[in-house]
Amino acid sequence: MMKEEKKEKNAFAKRSLREEWKLFTRAVKIWNELLPGFFVCQLFQIAFEAFQPYFELYMSARLINELASGSGAERLLFLAAVTVSGSFLFSAAGRILRARLNVMESFMMEQHEEYILRMQNRHQYKYMEDPDIVLLQSGIRNDFFSFGGGLYAIRWMSAEMLWGIFDLIFSVSLTVSMFTVSAQGNYSGFFAFINSPFSAALIVLMIVVNAWLSIKISTTSTRKSQEALNGLSESNTRYHTYSSLWSRDMIVFDLHRIVLEEMRKHQLHPEWVSKKEKVEIKYGTFSVILEAALNIAIFLFVAAKAFIGVFGIGSFILYQGTVGRFVRAVSKLASTIGRLRYNNGFLVRLYSYLDLPNDMYRGSLAVEKRDDIDYEIEFRDVSFKYPGTDSWVLRHVDMKFRIGDKLAVVGENGSGKTTFIKLLCRLYDPTEGKILLNGIDITRYRYDEYLALFSAVFQDYTLFAFPLGENVAAELSYDAAKVRDCLIRVGLEEKLAELDAAGTDALEKAIGKAYDAEGIDFSGGEVQKIALARAIYKDAPFVVLDEPTAALDPLAEEAVYEAFNRIVKNRTSVFISHRLSSCRFCDMIAVFDHGQIVQKGAHDALVAQKDGKYFQLWTAQAKYYADQGA
Repeated sequence: MMKEEKKEKNAFAKRSLREEWKLFTRAVKIWNELLPGFFVCQLFQIAFEAFQPYFELYMSARLINELASGSGAERLLFLAAVTVSGSFLFSAAGRILRARLNVMESFMMEQHEEYILRMQNRHQYKYMEDPDIVLLQSGIRNDFFSFGGGLYAIRWMSAEMLWGIFDLIFSVSLTVSMFTVSAQGNYSGFFAFINSPFSAALIVLMIVVNAWLSIKISTTSTRKSQEALNGLSESNTRYHTYSSLWSRDMIVFDLHRIVLEEMRKHQLHPEWVSKKEKVEIKYGTFSVILEAALNIAIFLFVAAKAFIGVFGIGSFILYQGTVGRFVRAVSKLASTIGRLRYNNGFLVRLYSYLDLPNDMYRGSLAVEKRDDIDYEIEFRDVSFKYPGTDSWVLRHVDMKFRIGDKLAVVGENGSGKTTFIKLLCRLYDPTEGKILLNGIDITRYRYDEYLALFSAVFQDYTLFAFPLGENVAAELSYDAAKVRDCLIRVGLEEKLAELDAAGTDALEKAIGKAYDAEGIDFSGGEVQKIALARAIYKDAPFVVLDEPTAALDPLAEEAVYEAFNRIVKNRTSVFISHRLSSCRFCDMIAVFDHGQIVQKGAHDALVAQKDGKYFQLWTAQAKYYADQGA
């Protein structure tokens, strides 16, 4: 059985009522933190709206009984006035609270997404590269978008539960006297049984059995309905992914034919729908039969008691109305509990993701704030292998560099360059060995303060559909003059002038048109420069460029690296590349091969070592920069 199948089985395994309750209440607590007062408002709104029909039934029964007993017009008018005014007040209160809830519910989607993102940002970086965790994260999103399950479903499940609970409370309150009163006189046969406590006990037993069966039926029906659509989750994701495809290749190669055919494969298949319908018809029929049987039994019980004179016509109408509501409340509450228990399976998966442990040690030592930014980093016999693997990615790496050094890390793909940077930025900790900052193990420093020492532009850097200024500063509030200076320093002065000339502040222009028709589509080179400007804006002591210009040709990449080197001035710069020509200006070049540093030194010295790895790589790449005197 595959790992994901095991997770699926565990998520929907049988649980005790206590475990079910804990899962549900945790979700309620989360929503209460996200939207304080939501459940209190929901409680009172449902209480008022649920009580209104029972109040009207009770007052109507009183009016009929008073009328039957010959009460005067004054008494009847008073009861009618109480009925109308009370009904109006309960209705008005419910509507006011409902309007408030509508406003709060309009924020629930955004709050849900923000909460998941906020919790996700607390996770260690290693989970972003763990296939099982990525699959779990994808499954959680499918739970939400395909089935509406998980945390988001609690908002309506809690409402249905409250409706069922209040219906039970109010209906029981008004009908309990029906079971406790009996007629005077001697009766035989059926009416003797109706007039005895045994009939009431039988009705109560039928209600309990009906509730238990309803819960079982609802739980089984929900589970089997989802099983009938077990292929929908993945297909739904792929269908919507295909439907959003749009590119120049689609037009040039007429790829619509292929995309449409793939979309058809992942539509809601008729056999899925058929299976789901059969399940719902089968179990829905059981529910209807149970509810109908209980309704008939209670109606006969009430009618027989009224016939032998236990209560009057008004009370008969009251009991008949409230008992019908009671039966529906039991069925509805049982059904809700069944769906809630199944939804708890989605919550189990969500909580397993939210509760991923953060076992990275975070020290308490403050990073010394130095005006001279005099910091020294040392890798001391560092080895590393990724979690869950047995192969070493780095082995016995020793490296020391001080502020102002220009370090290049070169090597073939897969040689360990990017892993070296991940350890430097403490996205991972070494499996063996230590990394020291000014002679102190970096794990002893406060994590956020250590990260603040670094500014990086990775190969897969991300710019967002936000205003240009926010993208550069990575802040909502920023120093506009500083942002402009950074953009000018990376060579975007003419672009800024062009955007400003259009009549609006260039920094307020959104990047791309995804969410703003007035957004600007920057060229590939301009986007890279914006990412470089972001690195400069942070003004950190260490600047890392991890092949952000890999898509450029070697000469263009070299020009970008040399320009960036001039811009960062006395900052420590680490340049990652598999192209040797791009990093010839660096003070130190570290050559990686199969996870080890096999050579260190300046460019000229390394080229002179004819039997070294650097000379081998340099010779192989010479065709790209032969005109530079290689």
